Amino acid sequence: MPRSHRRRPDPSGSDESFDRLLAGWKRTETRRGREWTVQPISAMQALKEYRCPGCTRTIAPGTAHVVVWRADGVMGESADLAARRHWHTHCWRIA
Repeated sequence: MPRSHRRRPDPSGSDESFDRLLAGWKRTETRRGREWTVQPISAMQALKEYRCPGCTRTIAPGTAHVVVWRADGVMGESADLAARRHWHTHCWRIA
């Protein structure tokens, strides 16, 4: 009988790897003394055009990039999320 390559659900009901995929491997980085939340966006998820604040060029739809926002802002989480910016991955790395 051929093997099934389908992923079997976790019997405990909690699938940690699935939750990580939904979160997009979000991580926290420190730049210039501030905490930033960085979330990668895959090419399949990139549906709109954005302007990179690092190089001021456009990020075309279908281009993998990162979304960055303050993780330690004083105005609160909702204000930090509203101020998020889309960066080319390379531009964020060298910023």
